[in-house]
Amino acid sequence: MEIKRSCGAVVFTREDGAIKYAIIRSVEGFCGFPKGHVESGESDDQTALREIKEETGLDVTLVPGFVTTDEHPHIREGRPPVMKQMIYFLAEFHDQIPRAQLSEVSEILLLTYEDAMAIFEYESTKRILTEAHEFLMQNR
Repeated sequence: MEIKRSCGAVVFTREDGAIKYAIIRSVEGFCGFPKGHVESGESDDQTALREIKEETGLDVTLVPGFVTTDEHPHIREGRPPVMKQMIYFLAEFHDQIPRAQLSEVSEILLLTYEDAMAIFEYESTKRILTEAHEFLMQNR
């Protein structure tokens, strides 16, 4: 089975002492994190930084020491199945207003951990945010 690799990040900022996560809602209506396909010659972190900038308009800094993955089969009618592999970093931004790339993102929400968890549809998305949030809490 062919593997399709994507990279992105759990993106956050700090507002009035609270951590707020930049959650994107895709044009299809699903909530998650900015990510996209690795282009030829790119490293995983370069892909993540490019995709975050494209989808949110944000200039971010990757937080050292955090990376997590997700993997699942993607089956579409009339096409061979592929394995989707996603690598997620943790990225922080300061003093910027997110701007959605309207061709792919319908809106960007800045949410607390609890509010983000409440809108996620997939257990894998909840797991990724939980891992990132716990990492931040342990490394304040």
